[in-house]
This record gives sequence, C-alpha cells and structure tokens, in this order.
Amino acid sequence: MPTSITRSQEDTERLAEALAARLRAGDVLLLSGPLGAGKTAFVRGLARGLGIDADEVSSPTFTLLHEYGGGRLRLFHADLYRLGHGGAADLGLEEAGVQDGVLAVEWPDRLGHPFSGAIGVCLAVMDDATREIRIDSAAQDGDQDAVDN
Repeated sequence: MPTSITRSQEDTERLAEALAARLRAGDVLLLSGPLGAGKTAFVRGLARGLGIDADEVSSPTFTLLHEYGGGRLRLFHADLYRLGHGGAADLGLEEAGVQDGVLAVEWPDRLGHPFSGAIGVCLAVMDDATREIRIDSAAQDGDQDAVDN
C-alpha cells in the first residue's frame, strides 16, 4: 500500500502521471476522498500519463462519464457524486469499453458492487494544498509494479 504526500495540485497530477505509465488496457481505478481532495486533478495526471491532452479533462458530474482518446489507451472518467449509494448499478460501466482503455471512477461507493481487480486510490486532505494519497493494488493480484514510484 504505497502512500505519497503531495503538496500541490501539480504534485498530485505528477503522481497520477507516473502511475498511468504502468497502466494496461482494462485497468480500473476507484478514486475516493472528500470534495476538493483532488480526484479530478488525479484524473488529469492519468490523462497526461496516457498521452491525452489533460486540458480536456473536467469533472463529468453532469454527464456521469467522459471518454478521452488520442493517447496510448482511451481514458473513461466517471463521476458518480450525484447518484445515491448503489445508484450506478445499472450504468453499465463494465461495458463502457474499458477493456480497450482505463476507467477512473470518482465516488466508487455509489457503484453498489465491487470491481474485481480494481486499483484503489484514496485521497485525504491534510491542509489546503497537501494531500496524502494511498494507492492500493492489493486487488490487482499482488501486482506491485502497477504502483511503484
């Protein structure tokens, strides 16, 4: 369970960018943390690490799912904040084409079911700029290479 401390939004994006370099088609990341913790910034870093224009990434709160291409893998970004717990059960995120790309899910507690093999990313707010970010790949069949810095 690697844990990192970031001291700015840019640090958070760089951490995610480094992780993205190790991701494979079909990987799912479950991003948890309070509002303002940096989940969307983390996704921008994932995009950059996948070779996608990070400026395209925004919180998909009103559309639930954004898809970004142009990199070595497609990036699917779901924000389930507006759904109730278990409200995403019928969204079909598993069929969203993730086998051809990477799926990043904000507010995964709203899924209502587990994602087997998902990488957990927990962002904790330490102060205005500092975040503690824990990346848990235990569900990745012990593949620590996915998260080594």
